Amino acid sequence: MEETADLSRRAAAGDARAVELLLERFLPPLRAFVRAHMGPQLRARESSSDLVQSVCRELLTHQERFQHPGEDAFKHWLFTTARRKISNRARDLARQKRDFAREQPGDPLAALVDVYSSFSSPSGQVLRRDEVERLELAIDRLSEEQREVLTLAYMAGLSRAEIGRRMDKSEEAVRAMLHRATARLSILVGQGE
Repeated sequence: MEETADLSRRAAAGDARAVELLLERFLPPLRAFVRAHMGPQLRARESSSDLVQSVCRELLTHQERFQHPGEDAFKHWLFTTARRKISNRARDLARQKRDFAREQPGDPLAALVDVYSSFSSPSGQVLRRDEVERLELAIDRLSEEQREVLTLAYMAGLSRAEIGRRMDKSEEAVRAMLHRATARLSILVGQGE
């Protein structure tokens, strides 16, 4: 398996295959990042898979825009694009002036449950589905800053220093924010039981 740093350098040099390989490598954290930032109203109306696919399509279509080699630069490009896609889609849905509460949502977790079903018993699937729902509800109740620091650290996999640069905070401040956000998330998940 090629090193991420090498793939990032090749991607910045215009290697289309390197961009594809990087997207494949970061697909699981990208999916988690998108779901965590969608919020309940957008999750009820939009498939996270569609948003992830849209992010990947945009990056592949505009790969010449990636000019800065390095894993952190690629992650920044990827997750910034994801954040923009989520924001744009939420704005577009709000413009439609529909009352989200009156609409019957589909089953936004069906795809996750399908993935689990390949290696889980029916009772295990139900438990995992409940865990995912409880975690997502807890994430929705975090402040925007707490959600951001958690998703950048655990889903995007950014270093504390990189998170600090993106959030205009010191590395120590990021560590403290992350500790508080993790503690808050733990409390919220526990309350959901």
